[in-house]
Amino acid sequence: MPQKISRIYLTGFMGSGKSSLGCILANTIGYGFYDLDKEIENSANKKITDIFKDSGESYFRDLEAETLVKVSKSSHIVVALGGGAVLRKSNLDLTKSTGKLVYLRSSASELYNRLKFKTDRPLFQTVDNVIISEEEALNKIKLMMAEREPIYNQADIVFDTDNKTLGMSVDSLKNYLEKHFEISYEKN
Repeated sequence: MPQKISRIYLTGFMGSGKSSLGCILANTIGYGFYDLDKEIENSANKKITDIFKDSGESYFRDLEAETLVKVSKSSHIVVALGGGAVLRKSNLDLTKSTGKLVYLRSSASELYNRLKFKTDRPLFQTVDNVIISEEEALNKIKLMMAEREPIYNQADIVFDTDNKTLGMSVDSLKNYLEKHFEISYEKN
């Protein structure tokens, strides 16, 4: 008999589809949806970029961990984690002990293509808010991915999103989850 799951956590690099795919997946299977970054912004009444700027990354990571603990107490949910959330071991352990962690894997070039027109991504800007070149952006993504990939690969499920539309990714992930796990549709 397949294992029941009532919490699905999505991790991966920015642009991998955590928020977009997560929201649609949750709706498709009848689960609630949390975007961890949005939850942090709502509770802090500040944008993530302002939290980083005003209080630093360490403070943000503490808020992120506290918010994840709160969210993980709910059931029948899909949670889009921030790209760096699982870099903190306690967050990685919490997601794996309370649900299934899915790594939405994308290549650096695919991520660049998804992110290059987003104006809210500081990854592609210098300190002076100048847009960096494609080569610089790709190198930055590759460097960050090399650091994060070993942690992302500790997920329960590694799901490739390259060369798939959002709809195809949602359908494919939903089918995979339903084939290997029991999606608990009744709320406790």
